[in-house]
Amino acid sequence: MITHTGGCHCGRVRFEVQAPAELEVDDCNCSLCSKAGYLHLIVPAARFRLLRGESSLSTYQFNTGTARHLFCSVCGIKSFYVPRSHPDGFSVNARCLDAGTVTGMRVTACNGRDWEQQFPAGRGDFQAT
Repeated sequence: MITHTGGCHCGRVRFEVQAPAELEVDDCNCSLCSKAGYLHLIVPAARFRLLRGESSLSTYQFNTGTARHLFCSVCGIKSFYVPRSHPDGFSVNARCLDAGTVTGMRVTACNGRDWEQQFPAGRGDFQAT
């Protein structure tokens, strides 16, 4: 495990996350993730730390209200959020990590478009790293 840093476009929101240098991420095809180009790096809460910008975060919730989609209220970028699949952890957008620490990414497709049919128990197939 190494420390990766990242944040939103304007820099108000900054975080660090402990994860391998070679990342395993999920590419979800649901309407929200596909429109935003989000690549999910799922980590337990203990491996994520918000460095600054809590007061700049806004929350968007829909459907079951389990997921807490957090985005910068200034630039609009969602660099991380609390996912429905892992409400006790975080999903970090791998595309919001700073350059220099990621040596590669293995991207796995995830069918979030058909969530309820595919995952009737309520948890998805996103994998925690």
